[in-house]
Amino acid sequence: MSECQSCGMRIETGVFCTYCTDEHGKLQPFAERFERMVQWALQHDPLLDRQSAEAQTRQYMRGMPAWRDHPELKH
Repeated sequence: MSECQSCGMRIETGVFCTYCTDEHGKLQPFAERFERMVQWALQHDPLLDRQSAEAQTRQYMRGMPAWRDHPELKH
């Protein structure tokens, strides 16, 4: 058992889970993955506002191997 390098979800094999990849198995673009993670955060915490969800998502993604060096997370 390993973890998806993009979102941290437990996976049986590979580097990325099916939620983080496209139909060809490639990692989704940053903007798409970021938006999906923000939406996930908003659904799981109805009291969370959009700005806070984005901030939490950026912080989480900075810790993930697939995204930690992404230019969108440098600021």
